[in-house]
This record gives sequence, structure tokens and C-alpha cells, in this order.
Amino acid sequence: MMNKKETDVNSKVGGERTNSAELILDHVKERINESGKGTAVPEPDTQKSDVKTTSKDSVFRDLFGDRKYALQLYQAIHPEDTDVTEADIGNVTIKNVFTDQEYNDLGMTVREKILLMLEGQSRWTMNIIIRIFLYLAHTWNEYIESTRQNRYGSKKLVVPRPELYVIYAGDRKTRPEWIRLSEEFFEGNKDFLEVNVKVLYGEGKDDIISQYVDFTKVYNEQIKLHGKTREAVLETIRICKDRNVLKEYLSGREKEVINIMMGLFDQEKAVEQFGNEKKEEGRAEGRAEGKLEGKKEAAINMKAEGLSEGMIAKVLDVGLSIVQEWISGTAVMR
Repeated sequence: MMNKKETDVNSKVGGERTNSAELILDHVKERINESGKGTAVPEPDTQKSDVKTTSKDSVFRDLFGDRKYALQLYQAIHPEDTDVTEADIGNVTIKNVFTDQEYNDLGMTVREKILLMLEGQSRWTMNIIIRIFLYLAHTWNEYIESTRQNRYGSKKLVVPRPELYVIYAGDRKTRPEWIRLSEEFFEGNKDFLEVNVKVLYGEGKDDIISQYVDFTKVYNEQIKLHGKTREAVLETIRICKDRNVLKEYLSGREKEVINIMMGLFDQEKAVEQFGNEKKEEGRAEGRAEGKLEGKKEAAINMKAEGLSEGMIAKVLDVGLSIVQEWISGTAVMR
């Protein structure tokens, strides 16, 4: 049953809704139609992934972007909520707050709650706390706008209750259950702000979180054996299916998973190649600057031997103005 606050918000936007998740979904759909941006949310009876998958996507977002597996994820976190169904779950595509680019992090609404779920990378960083906090602020802002609430008014705003998580599959010597903004950034001072993020390691259970962690570990092992190749991808899928790790998902979406993982390899290769090109450009620029410095010294010596500035410019194959700057001592390296 809705409380009075939810009813008040619903009455403003044209009719009552059964819960906050439906309110979020309806108004996100409305904003998509108006602006072409936001979260694409299909009808509840769809069997396809609720989050649009691209070659830059990840298995993490493709897996949990499907309501079926998102429900299993929620049930692993909240086993006490036995009456929650797929219809109660809506997915929210998280975008970078500043560049509007999609990231491989995930948000989902479950009735009156919103869960933000980040995948911990192999290189652990506490910056994940700030990242998820920015996501939360951005998501709340979108919600307030989509429900047409007045943030400057006297009436208390209604926002979905947040739960912040990170799933981590890497090796760590310390395994805290929670990471906290105050402890990691402000020496324990939480007078004005605190953000608590729960870390899920998926250990000792057969739920979908544990299976995803196992999948990631198998994948990392195969990368070490075969490199970032198609063989590593195929072996990862084969081993996981044999071990009953995400077997249903991998069997049903094997082609898509292969495309996703190979697409990530291509993306990483492009980034690496770009980095190497920039390094080579830097080295080339350094060599050019070195040659120019040598010409400057030569120009000064040639002037001391009595050669004209025009002749010096011709011999060294540089502009006359540059030679004049060098000799006058006002040259700026170019």
C-alpha cells in the first residue's frame, strides 16, 4: 500500500501507481519519449535484456541487465524479500555524470529502493566510493525532475531509498564488508557526510553473485594462459558451463557473450595502441626539439665566426626570424 507521500507525488503526475518502482519506470519512459535520452525500459513480460548491449558493454551489465538474473541478484542480497518478482524490478542505465557516456555499472529499482551496483576492477581503488556517490546524486536528480517535484519548495522530496554495492572478484589481502567515505578520505570524520558501500565477494555460496565471481576468476585464468584471444573466451565459456557456473545464461546467450568479450579485447587493444602512438609522438617531438637545440648552438657559433644571419638560416634550413631570435637571446623553443 502506498503511503501519503507517494500518493501526493502520483496525484501530481496523473494517477496513482502501485509502488515507487512503477512511478520511476513510467516517468523515465516519458522522458525518453520527450528527449531521446535516459533509460530504455521494455515491458515486464520481455525475456530479453532490459539494458541495451553494445560491443563496449560487459558481461556484468549484460547478465544483471536482464530482469531474470537481476531478480536472482536481489534475492541473494535480500533473501527475506520472498514476494519480490521480476515485475518489481526496473533497470537504470548509469551514465557518466559529466560526459553522458554509458559505463559498465548497473542500477536497478526494486519497489521503493534503488540499488547501485559497481563491478570492482582488478586494480582496487577507493575512488569507487566517490564514483557511486556521484551516480546516486545524479540518479536522485533525474528522479526528482521526472516526478516533477519542487526541490526548492517546502514539501519534503520523495526519493527512492539507496543501497550501494560493489562486486569484487580480485585478490585482496584485506576483505572489508563495508568501505566508507569518512574512513578512506576524511580520516574518520563523518560530521557532514558519510557514504557506506557494501562489498560483495560471492564466497561460499551457489548464488548468482558467487557464480559471477567464479566466472570472472576462470576468465582471468584463461587470459593468463591464452592471452586476450578468442580461444580464451571459448575456454572460459566451456569451463564455466562444465562447472555449472552461469550455465543457463552462457548457454542461452553464448554468441552475445563471445561478441561482448571480443569487443572488449578490441577496445583495450585500441586504447593500448593509441597510448603507444602518443608515446612515439612524444619521443619524436623530443628528438625534434633536440635537433632544434643543436641548430641553435650551431647558429650562435657560426655568427661568432662572422657568417651573416641570412647565410646561417640557409645552411641550417630554418627561418631567418628564428636565427635572429637565437642570436639575440630571445628564442623560444618551438
